[in-house]
Amino acid sequence: MNTQLIRQQPALTPNPYQQAQIERKFGMFLHFGVNTFGNVEWSDGGIQALSYQPDAIDADQWVRTAYEAGMNYVILITKHHDGFCLWDTDTTEYSVRHSGNRTDVVAAVRKACDKYGVKLGLYYSLWDRSDPRYKKDFSGEYIPYMLAQLTELMDGRYGEIVELWLDGAWDKRRSEWQLERLYDTVKRLQPSCQIGVNHTVGEDDDTPSLPKKRYLPENYQYGDPLRMYPSDFRLWDPNMCREDDPKIYAFGGEEYYLPFEMTICSREGFSWFYSNIYEQKPLMDVEDTAEKCRILFGQQNLAVINMPPDIHGRLVQADVDHLLEIADRLGIRRRFNT
Repeated sequence: MNTQLIRQQPALTPNPYQQAQIERKFGMFLHFGVNTFGNVEWSDGGIQALSYQPDAIDADQWVRTAYEAGMNYVILITKHHDGFCLWDTDTTEYSVRHSGNRTDVVAAVRKACDKYGVKLGLYYSLWDRSDPRYKKDFSGEYIPYMLAQLTELMDGRYGEIVELWLDGAWDKRRSEWQLERLYDTVKRLQPSCQIGVNHTVGEDDDTPSLPKKRYLPENYQYGDPLRMYPSDFRLWDPNMCREDDPKIYAFGGEEYYLPFEMTICSREGFSWFYSNIYEQKPLMDVEDTAEKCRILFGQQNLAVINMPPDIHGRLVQADVDHLLEIADRLGIRRRFNT
């Protein structure tokens, strides 16, 4: 039996899977879940599963919009910090299976991605504010629970998963998350999946090594330390990198090539989930967003724009029109030919 973990390999240039990610360039972030029905950005698991009751799940509209905007992948929230799962999981009752709409959202988005030729990525929160195992026995019970959930998402039932966007790692020390085990689990099931952990660069655990705010992307320097290792790409949501963004970062005496992915909201105020005041918030400036994308693409980096579905399971039309205007500015808008 092979017990050696699959590890990230030191490199000064992108490997083939990283290069494929870089070439995807532009994607859509889809924040949807119980928070949508609680009018909040974050919740602690106190919103009942039955409160989640979209009229429909129009995943076709979501992915078609991404395709027409020149995007090449979508990243779907599967579980936010509240712990509510958007797929038909066997691991918890806090999921769509026990909700007001039992549609497996991951499966619905997978189907739409296949139709439009768009790649599928998934967001998963490491931090879980609802599951008792998280506080009761983190290492002995919660870590296996987390790995079981990731196995469900990655074992092939949802096809190829090109990206895993991990969040909430700031709640514990890096070593407590056992990221090496997580990385190994995912890579055995989906070798090409690119794994990123939010707040990737910075001081590792409680051993400060960087001056104040050196951890922010605009202050990165060649060889800065990786805070969240292993990671295939960098995340520091929602910051922008600088135009001469370095790509080489260090951990354990080795150097690693990591591209950067920026997350951009459609609306001002970092609005991730739809709420009853969401449509009152101003849309981001079209040219400013397009210019950020140009800089990112020119630096061999990536951009994703957040498009939160509403309580009816559809994207807001003003968001769609705004995104297509950005695509026009970038010269990447497409038409779907049935």
